[in-house]
Amino acid sequence: MAEAVRTTCPYCGVGCGVLVTPQPGGGYDVKGDPDHPANFGRLCSKGSALGETLSDDGRLTQPVVDGQTATWDDALDRVADEFKAVIAEHGPDAVAFYVSGQLMTEAYYVANKLMKGYIGSANIDTNSRLCMASSVAGHKRAFGSDTVPGTYEDLDLADLVVLVGSNLSWCHPVLYQRLAAARKERGTKVIVIDPRKTATCDIADLHLAVKPGTDVKLFNGLLTHIEGLGSTDTDYVERFTEGAEQAIEAALYDAPDIRAVAETCGLDPADILDFFKTFRQTEKVVTVYSQGVNQSTQGTDKVNAIVNCHLLTGRIGKPGCGPLSVTGQPNAMGGREVGGLANTLAAHMDFDEQSVDLVQRFWGAPNIATRPGLKAVDMFEAVGSGRIKAIWVMATNPAVSMPNANRVRQALKDCPFVVVSDCVADTDTAAYAHVLLPATTWGERDGTVTNSERRISRQRPFKSAPGLAREDWAIVCNVAQRMGFSDGFNFAEPADIFSEHAALSRFENDGSRDFDLGELSTLDASGYDVLTPVQWPVRDGTGQDRFFADGGFFTPSQKGRLHAVRQQPPEPAVDPFFPLTLNTGRLRDQWHTMTRTGKSPRLTAHAEEPFVALHAQDAQRLNLEDGTIARVINGNGEALVRVTVDPGQRLGEVFMPIHWSHNNSSHGGVGALSSAATDPVSGQPDMKNVAVRIEPYGETWHALVVTRSSISLGRDIYWAQAQAGAHVRTMCAGVGKSDTAFTAFKAKFGDGEWIEFADPARGRLHAALMVNGRLEAAVFIAPHNIFPERAWLDDLFTAPETDVSQRQEILAGRAPGGQHDTGRIICSCLSVGLKTILRTLEDGRAVDVDSLGTVLGAGTNCGSCRPELQALVDTVMDAEHAGEEEQRAKVRMA
Repeated sequence: MAEAVRTTCPYCGVGCGVLVTPQPGGGYDVKGDPDHPANFGRLCSKGSALGETLSDDGRLTQPVVDGQTATWDDALDRVADEFKAVIAEHGPDAVAFYVSGQLMTEAYYVANKLMKGYIGSANIDTNSRLCMASSVAGHKRAFGSDTVPGTYEDLDLADLVVLVGSNLSWCHPVLYQRLAAARKERGTKVIVIDPRKTATCDIADLHLAVKPGTDVKLFNGLLTHIEGLGSTDTDYVERFTEGAEQAIEAALYDAPDIRAVAETCGLDPADILDFFKTFRQTEKVVTVYSQGVNQSTQGTDKVNAIVNCHLLTGRIGKPGCGPLSVTGQPNAMGGREVGGLANTLAAHMDFDEQSVDLVQRFWGAPNIATRPGLKAVDMFEAVGSGRIKAIWVMATNPAVSMPNANRVRQALKDCPFVVVSDCVADTDTAAYAHVLLPATTWGERDGTVTNSERRISRQRPFKSAPGLAREDWAIVCNVAQRMGFSDGFNFAEPADIFSEHAALSRFENDGSRDFDLGELSTLDASGYDVLTPVQWPVRDGTGQDRFFADGGFFTPSQKGRLHAVRQQPPEPAVDPFFPLTLNTGRLRDQWHTMTRTGKSPRLTAHAEEPFVALHAQDAQRLNLEDGTIARVINGNGEALVRVTVDPGQRLGEVFMPIHWSHNNSSHGGVGALSSAATDPVSGQPDMKNVAVRIEPYGETWHALVVTRSSISLGRDIYWAQAQAGAHVRTMCAGVGKSDTAFTAFKAKFGDGEWIEFADPARGRLHAALMVNGRLEAAVFIAPHNIFPERAWLDDLFTAPETDVSQRQEILAGRAPGGQHDTGRIICSCLSVGLKTILRTLEDGRAVDVDSLGTVLGAGTNCGSCRPELQALVDTVMDAEHAGEEEQRAKVRMA
């Protein structure tokens, strides 16, 4: 049997260790690495399904130039020549790189070195700008450096964990399970601060459904409360901090009492007092924050408002204490380390004169940038205005993920020269590329990543890259060499790049800089190959777990800074044309734009379509029924999505997931609605607080179309596609006659035998296309979104031939008698459906989450679905209790 390869998960910033074992018959067995300190063997539903996402379907396997396949030499020469020509005519600031937290640190390093050290511009920014730039800015204001003070172990040791703008259960499930275990085993209290009642609230002792954008007011109120009741750690503040007086003065002005906080934040004063008292009276406190804090026009101030409370109480750098930013991408931290952000240089250095001189001498850089470049939103505005004339997009999809995505698409369309290096052939961004460069992806890449607790881990290859795909670092070096910069980019392997990266972090570093990998700079290829997970800094052969318990900040005074902040009026202002507030975020089983997770049928089964979640009263007021289609509209664009009525939503607020693009839906992308308003300090866009209105689409028909391959349906109707094994499910809706829609569907297919059943009185039509006796497509059209069960249809598509009885079942639109509908998948790991769970609860075979696990296995693998299981248990038990009360009332009346 083949040996397992130790690597790291390619999804979120938790950085879980993974063991991958090639199987004799093909395929790969994927398990969590029990020895990796980030996860100790745990994996979430996405990580557990990694083995199902390794097919080469849809891969970009050879270079493409102007729509035609090309050799690597031709493609690389074209890129180098175009960039050189633009620089020669318009200067280095006329070119840009837009890179990604999906890159290995080594690729990030050479891309940053090429742009800032050799081209001479700092116009390189990363999609991590969209998720954690405010955290970087807040860290630097408070600590003098982008230093994460704590570690995941603090979640095990804390007595109170405050989760702010973080749906940990769905976005960082392994950390959520770690926290849930701490709560169960040692009674850790959990407070969730989030406008939505998310799955994370399942373990919350208190949920504060704060009004979007008002976190500064809430934490200023906490600071006021701490200072007013004498809970300041006076010794720590006097010895190790500065700015406390000014920060407290600003907080007192901003949040003088709980009433003022309650009015702005839309919270019950009693709940606010409960939070303040619990924080003040608990010695070991960790505050975990994520996109709900960072993605805001006041994101940096929010970070500092949180950090201020920890500095004032000395709850930082000690076991079980501190602010903890959790990142969204596998290597967002690695990008921060190498200078992947436009406003940083390299190795956590900035564009001060001393740092520029240091980096230039170390690199031998002929034309080093001396000032920050354009941040992501400004970068694409510069592309659109013509100031940037050539852009290289690496391992990301800005045509979907950037705010005001329609403007970004237009900018890319108008740009004279666009390069895209990616592993996927057909993305929304690739459609605008003059040159497409095929890159490797997870399983083929060789490099390092850094997780949210500063832990560096190896990603190791375990399969061959398809076609002519190359590593990102090699592609960048190939272009650099053709631009005349061979001396700086003669790397033979990623170990060489890592060694230089580590050496730069140590170069003239006397301890005044936090980032130091000096002890790893002498690693040769064999040492790099066996590198085990390690936290930086690595100054004496081992990592350092925590910072700042005894001061040692990286400010000029070596003191931590409390930064005075005040609540600004939340954007957007009330707008009668767009009266609802749109929040955005991730789903439990999906990742970014689903280029990987979308390949797994059990992951897509949890949520097949883009949706908008809203409160029942808002739905009723807007004449929107659950399951119908709605238009979500604002001045930037619009989306067509399925309506979901969700009691966890605040009145006047709605939620949409970020994962759908033009590749898997007609109008499901949330980027078309997102605002390009940014935090003035960090440049991070506000993706959580967008003004919209919602109205019914007015569809007259719904359809479920199941096919062996994806079909193109244009943009004139609503549709969304989901992979279902060897076939594809497409959910559709439109306005007009259903028979016209069916005619349009039929036109998408070639020759074959159509069998049809129509019921005009009920507005229903069922049809199937047979090719050589095998089911090729099935179409079900109805006036409402009620269709045959998915599992039965899936089974029909796996059969080599469709017999007479099965054809009759398709026309009838129902499974054979006795076959149960499993319903929408709730437990993705074990493919346990909603209706199966409800039947098990209703017939008494299970009475709680643990017994559901015993009977069905649901919730026993990664545990990410346990909050949903608990909600179902509560629903069934409440219904049974209500039924018992009704029976007792009848007895009393008799």
